[in-house]
Amino acid sequence: MTGPTGERTALVVVDVQNDFCTGPTALARFGGDPTVLDAAVTGTVRAVVAARARDVEVVFVRFTGDPEHQGAAWRSRDHDLGKRPKCLEGSWGAEFHRVAPAPGERVFTKRARFDAFLGEGFEEHLGARGVGHLVFAGVYADVCVDTTARTAFQKGFHVTVLTDCTTALHLPYDEVLRFMRVVYGARTTTASDPAAWTAPALGPEEVPCIRPRA
Repeated sequence: MTGPTGERTALVVVDVQNDFCTGPTALARFGGDPTVLDAAVTGTVRAVVAARARDVEVVFVRFTGDPEHQGAAWRSRDHDLGKRPKCLEGSWGAEFHRVAPAPGERVFTKRARFDAFLGEGFEEHLGARGVGHLVFAGVYADVCVDTTARTAFQKGFHVTVLTDCTTALHLPYDEVLRFMRVVYGARTTTASDPAAWTAPALGPEEVPCIRPRA
């Protein structure tokens, strides 16, 4: 599958797990004001409620960092930087934080990967559901959210990032959002914006011109 097959919308909740959002591991890694991280999680919880109320599909993405799934470069990086594996399968750290799938909502696992499209079944599910517009919430805007949004754009999906539902880990947040707007054409807005939940419409000047064959 090389692109979306429709214009349905799905909310993609990225890595809202204990090791990334709460407790000593998350707070030591985040390094910034913990209320900023908590606000992003609170926003994500609201976005999930809003999506369900609008009958927008909610898809959960989770990360597991078990060493057996890490590639050589990943292990080398962790060794050089003194990083410990996070969200080990079956651990408290891998559990969802303050939000969880409802019955029937799909969960896709990234095993030592940033990009949800590298998780088994993620892209196929979107295609089967006719999804062409992905709305992103979760952590982090400059890591897994960005990586998945980048692939989504290249595969033809419309991208919306909910600015009150995520935050950045390494880079200035406003710069991350600006980058997404410029490079991916991403819509960056809040979950309370009704436009966030529908695919962007092409204006008359944007409709591709298909030339007849000679």
